Amino acid sequence: MKTLIELFDIRPIENVLGTEVFRPQETIVLFPPEAGSEKLLKKTMEEYFRYRNCPVKVTVVPVSLLDASKVEKRLREIIASHEDCAIDISGGTDAALFAAGSVSSGCSVGVYTYSRKKHAFFEIKNAPYARNRPCSVTLDVKSCFLMAGGTLLPGRSGHEDPGTRLEQIDRLFRVFREHRRIWRRQIEYIQQISSSEPGKLHAAGPSVLKVDRRQVSADPAFFTDLEREGLICGLENREGQTAFSFPDEAVRFWLRDIGAVLELQVFRSCIGAGCFDDIVLSAVVNWQGGTTQRDAVTNEIDVVAVRGVQPLFISCKTSEIRTEALNELEVLRSRFGGKESRAMIVTSSQATRSRSVMRMRAAELGIEVVEAENLATEKLAQILRQDESRIKRN
Repeated sequence: MKTLIELFDIRPIENVLGTEVFRPQETIVLFPPEAGSEKLLKKTMEEYFRYRNCPVKVTVVPVSLLDASKVEKRLREIIASHEDCAIDISGGTDAALFAAGSVSSGCSVGVYTYSRKKHAFFEIKNAPYARNRPCSVTLDVKSCFLMAGGTLLPGRSGHEDPGTRLEQIDRLFRVFREHRRIWRRQIEYIQQISSSEPGKLHAAGPSVLKVDRRQVSADPAFFTDLEREGLICGLENREGQTAFSFPDEAVRFWLRDIGAVLELQVFRSCIGAGCFDDIVLSAVVNWQGGTTQRDAVTNEIDVVAVRGVQPLFISCKTSEIRTEALNELEVLRSRFGGKESRAMIVTSSQATRSRSVMRMRAAELGIEVVEAENLATEKLAQILRQDESRIKRN
């Protein structure tokens, strides 16, 4: 096969997967003008294939995929002017699929499809190379954003790779689990007596102070546990003053950010699950594909993990889960992963009956909900692995 004809689909993976697997010389995409800019799609696909080290010529052909006769005409023109063509019918509309069937019935063009459930390609006609062929493509997080026209930017963590600090993350979570009820107030206290400036690792201040018109006291047991776990050092509590030092800037960041411990625990559990090909903590995506956040539409996704070609988008909340958070997660999942990708929202709050409406909304959107009782590394890792057996069975 030298020429691959793709029927454009709103699920980005459908437009690029065949090219990755079969490596044609040219990929021609039948693209409905109402779906956006032809130039932007061409640029997006070229950047994606360049990053994936997949040399291919990308051609975008405008045509309404709702008009079967126009699609059939375009297909016949492409097949007549290109050598050794194949049509990928994994994506597209019903009208486009009807047109592809009509064209292929009278010629030797190859036709194949990709099954998301089977995670394999299947020959429809004249495509022996796609006969029961498993998909061996593995994506990284950057690829998931690139294929949809976005760019992965550095997130808030911005320090050393947290994957090298798993033991520290375990120790941080032990302290959190012991002091979960007072965590927010104690982190607010630390924010008041410490600095985020480079190199300033010493923190000191009154043991009782006001935060947002509320009185906050340094809890001795909390800070003693932090010191015991090696997350602070040189702790002093005397004469109404509290002082200590952070071991480094990464730990300082963790202890100055209320939600960092939950995000780190989810990241840690993704590694513990042992089934993901790439995991990114604090993934910031620029929707327009630029390399900066200035004047751009950006979103931060707390954790993104990819297994094969299926991304998992995880949002972490240290408070109650609002409908707005579910809707935002669904928009991100649909844009950068498609409906078949996974979305999960994790909260450090205990399960309550009052969340029934939220759980119903999450179920409607296909978003998994994980609450405090399942945050231990092994429990959460098991949830993260939960569809592994389904993939193997199919």
